Amino acid sequence: MALSYSGGFKESIGKVVELEKAGLDIVWVAEAYSFDAISQVGYLAAKTERIEIGTGIVNVYSRTPALMAMTAAGCDYVSDGRFILGLGASGPQVVEGFHGVPYEKPAKRISEYIDACRMVWKREPLVYNGDTIQVPLPAGKGTGLGKALKLINHPVRQDIPIWWASLKEKAVEATAASADGWLPIMFIPEKFQQVWGSPLKAGLAKRDSSMKRLEISAGGMLCIDDSLDQAGADKLLDLARPNSALYIGGMGARDKNFYNDIAKAYGYEKEAGEIQDLYLDGKKEEAAKAVPADMLRKTNLVGPKSMIKERIAAYKEAGVTVLQVNPVGKNATQQIEMLKDLVGG
Repeated sequence: MALSYSGGFKESIGKVVELEKAGLDIVWVAEAYSFDAISQVGYLAAKTERIEIGTGIVNVYSRTPALMAMTAAGCDYVSDGRFILGLGASGPQVVEGFHGVPYEKPAKRISEYIDACRMVWKREPLVYNGDTIQVPLPAGKGTGLGKALKLINHPVRQDIPIWWASLKEKAVEATAASADGWLPIMFIPEKFQQVWGSPLKAGLAKRDSSMKRLEISAGGMLCIDDSLDQAGADKLLDLARPNSALYIGGMGARDKNFYNDIAKAYGYEKEAGEIQDLYLDGKKEEAAKAVPADMLRKTNLVGPKSMIKERIAAYKEAGVTVLQVNPVGKNATQQIEMLKDLVGG
């Protein structure tokens, strides 16, 4: 389950607590350019007992590698080992426009952050001379007084899980090679191979045999209801239209929108272009209406139990290990319980 970054966090806590009792395993806290995710992770850690809490995601430009590692170790400490570090690159509009940092070498930067975090958690002196990370500062930069340091505290875990929200080919390949989990977006089990198949295969071939299998999280809106026919399901799926239009149409510039590229790679090239044109022209409602119904049906879990069971099988066949769902309707707890039953506990 992912919590919205646009507000209502405190109001969502009671829901998370109830869903934890019903069997929800992971909750993700978004950040974007809203309230920071870390303070909310700490709040959730204090209110919950079993559920894993992940950042979905924090970007690698607004925090130094050492601070990212320290923060993750701190979150893992206050949650008694329930934290997942979800990393991503965000985009140039946020990174350069809000944080004032050049958006350079995103895939390489995340790869190096992963290396640095793991060094810190092992309490090794942080010495790293990479393309995006130079620690301590090399000769000729700063005062020259920098010293290689190791983390004072002993982390709860040296292997805090790192999940990477990668989209583009090089980043997806690096994710499959080095991350613990992958956080794709708009994942369609039947079509994901045509978007990410080659880089996933290449990355998995490089993966160290000592690492566990790559976790993959995907899903969407959840509503299991045997009274739903296709028309009823589509009416519920309309709730996903504004957010889909936001990403496909508005999350990026006209010539640099990663989500738009994904929609096109799936075969929705005409629709993706129309959504973007409408959204950037300020016609958000029309953009939402232009989102293909087929895409909404395949990126969410809405319908009768028999259909949901088929969709779960499709996700499993595609290698998905974690269903990321946002239950809708009057009884979210019951939805999680039914889903838990369908996936076999």
